[in-house]
Amino acid sequence: MSEDLKIGFFEKYLTVWVLLCIAVGIGAGYIFGDSITVLSDWNIGSVNIPVSILVWLMIYPMMVQIDFSSLKYVSRNWKGLGLTVVVNWVIKPFTMALFAYVFFYQLYNAWLTPEEAEQYLAGAILLGAAPCTAMVFVWSYLTKGDANYTLVQVSVNDLILLVAFVPIVGLLFSWFDISFLNGSGEVIGIPYVTLMTSVVVFVVIPLVAGYITNRVLIKTKGQDWFENTFLKRLKPISILALLLTLVLIFAFQGEKIINNPLAILLIAIPLTLQTYFIFFVSWFAGRFLKLKHNICAPSAMIGASNFFELAVAVAISIFGLNSGASLATVVGVLIEVPVMLSLVALANRWKY
Repeated sequence: MSEDLKIGFFEKYLTVWVLLCIAVGIGAGYIFGDSITVLSDWNIGSVNIPVSILVWLMIYPMMVQIDFSSLKYVSRNWKGLGLTVVVNWVIKPFTMALFAYVFFYQLYNAWLTPEEAEQYLAGAILLGAAPCTAMVFVWSYLTKGDANYTLVQVSVNDLILLVAFVPIVGLLFSWFDISFLNGSGEVIGIPYVTLMTSVVVFVVIPLVAGYITNRVLIKTKGQDWFENTFLKRLKPISILALLLTLVLIFAFQGEKIINNPLAILLIAIPLTLQTYFIFFVSWFAGRFLKLKHNICAPSAMIGASNFFELAVAVAISIFGLNSGASLATVVGVLIEVPVMLSLVALANRWKY
């Protein structure tokens, strides 16, 4: 990874842009009214075409950074990688679901309907089952983490995600008896076909395309051009696609938010607490395992943050643009940067 990597202007103020998207989206929904629903009906199978294009443009620039040739170094820091795998795939999805269930079903039962609680829980489950990918490069850099180790752990995480995401989500949806409706409003079983299709469309295809791009461009143009020219040109496309996706979601969510502005805060509280909880679990486990700071920090960061682009895309594919599940995943975007920057500051303060 490039030594001058740092959090960019758009990433640093991502929460501000999300808040602006809330305002723009709600305004667009109010101005265009029901006519905007044509976008939600433009589907091929279970995949919404406008959202799929935008999400793909978000994810592809991240996947381009992954170098699977780094996997040959997987044994160099096996304790750190073991910690990452256990936290990301054995602990995090289940504690996220537990936090969400306690808050949405128990503590918030005076403010949320059972349907809202179920939808918000579904969104939280999708976030919990999708640990961070490329954004961890930024968090690792800011905590002076080992760049090579970070590359290896992100590559391992992406490979596990391909096979673990669908069964974990399906298991948690089953445990909490999440309801699914077909186009006729009839209750159906867990839509595994939709889940698997989403993984193929939003992970496998951009991952393969990104890997091929990475190998070809580095071979033909060189590492320096790839990192300092190509990736910098891609970054605005990724950010713009993210912001447009959020505008679309809030255009459909506008009426709900106006009628219940407290919803965003109610969703944000358990997601934030879960993020800090996972960081502390990873951090203190890393200290117990005697990991170096430059290994412990990125190990803690990858579990604490989320692959929110995937979670948003799957929530839309399964539940729709105007669903509570989609709103919950978007709140994950809203809190991501400020919470993760606070954890970066904490990791740097605790440097050893």
